[in-house]
Amino acid sequence: MAQYAILIYPGDSAGGPEDLRAHDRHAVELEESGCLTAAFALAPGATATSIRGEAVTDGTFVDAKEVVAGFCVIEAPDLDAALRIAGRNPAVRQGGGVEVRPVAGGFVRTPAHG
Repeated sequence: MAQYAILIYPGDSAGGPEDLRAHDRHAVELEESGCLTAAFALAPGATATSIRGEAVTDGTFVDAKEVVAGFCVIEAPDLDAALRIAGRNPAVRQGGGVEVRPVAGGFVRTPAHG
């Protein structure tokens, strides 16, 4: 099965307690379906530090209205299935959106125990 990254862009009005609960419920649904392999929420873009060449600056890499708030990786049989799964993300209904990209490669480090 192929893996797809879903990048989550919240809407301007998203972020209230009910919006966050909707995202939590969605994550549980994905986990229970067996397609979720990883999920991460990111701190606000204002906390980012960017590096371009020798320059280190506060803020996101690009000056954009929309900033990635989080991402997850799912397994799906094909892009159409991944798009159906991604389309159920609450950000889509909260004035934001999602971006779906096939995962080209990677690895997962397992934490050392001890």
